[in-house]
Amino acid sequence: MPYTVGAADLLDFATATTEAHGVPPADARLLADTLVTAELWGHPSHGMLRLPWYLDRLASGATAAVAAPEPVIDQGAVLVVDGHDGLGQVLTDRAVTWGVERARRHGVSAVAVRNSGHFGTAAYFTRRAAAQGCVALLVTNASPAMAPWGGSEKRIGTNPWSIAAPGGRHGTVVMDIANTAVARGKIYHAEERGAPIPEGWAADADGVPTTDPRRAIEGMILPMAGHKGYAISFMFDVLAGVLTGSSFGSAVVGPYRPTGRSGVGHLLICVDIRSMADPAEFEQRMEALIEETKATPTAPGTDEILVPGEPEIRTAERLRTEGITLADDTWAALATVAAATAVPLPTSLQELPA
Repeated sequence: MPYTVGAADLLDFATATTEAHGVPPADARLLADTLVTAELWGHPSHGMLRLPWYLDRLASGATAAVAAPEPVIDQGAVLVVDGHDGLGQVLTDRAVTWGVERARRHGVSAVAVRNSGHFGTAAYFTRRAAAQGCVALLVTNASPAMAPWGGSEKRIGTNPWSIAAPGGRHGTVVMDIANTAVARGKIYHAEERGAPIPEGWAADADGVPTTDPRRAIEGMILPMAGHKGYAISFMFDVLAGVLTGSSFGSAVVGPYRPTGRSGVGHLLICVDIRSMADPAEFEQRMEALIEETKATPTAPGTDEILVPGEPEIRTAERLRTEGITLADDTWAALATVAAATAVPLPTSLQELPA
């Protein structure tokens, strides 16, 4: 049966169960908000199915419950921080605070975080920087998911990235993509639903294309745009892993493994709009670009042109009213978390009296 839960109830549940693992209340709320926001945006691959993963890593000690970021290089506009295995969401949120403040002082900033963990949805953080008057670029590396172009063994991560900018009266425009045909979480989500994955997403351990999500998880995800996706992902490992002093390549450990130092690295670049343009003029120019784009004649079968970030906001507006529907396997995993932490499961809307 479907389990549909209100966003606020899911937020409270994820916060309480994370606090039960020793995470400070504000940090627990942040982690929970990133997961619920992903659900609201229509990306369950980065939503509540990941909560047990993060909690297992906290329980094993692979992730430190209390984040203690330490600046190791401070050159003003450039800051390098050792995350000491803290939650990736907490460390990246602090990187945004530092990045925006330093961009305001220097016009542009680069904040590198080493020895972090998976941070969830990159757009969650670039949107925050854009809301404070910056154009933001965030890149991260990830555990091996794809083979190098022409290879038969996965060595390169999905290494996602996001760019966000204020869009005037249209709100924030933002892109957030992995460099594979699909984010790995979408394959895990298909497995939880018992659904096949589309052709072109993944190959099995022998390199044979597959639509079976279980075989895909054991195998590898295919790069987006062929060799181009591989090349972009490789270079983002240079920025997020090699340059930051963090792990890279096959040394990065993913969030779905309960043990092992993650070693994820992030690089956030913020440009203060005021350092390059009048903010009001920038907004006008952004509005003109958005309106020209949306005015494009539509192809057959398309009702409307949307700009990056627009689908997520529309989905969130709808799901805040309708509630968030979770897969059976996700609900079962949350029930296990509830039993282990003595935090009651949120009530499904189907169970409420009419």
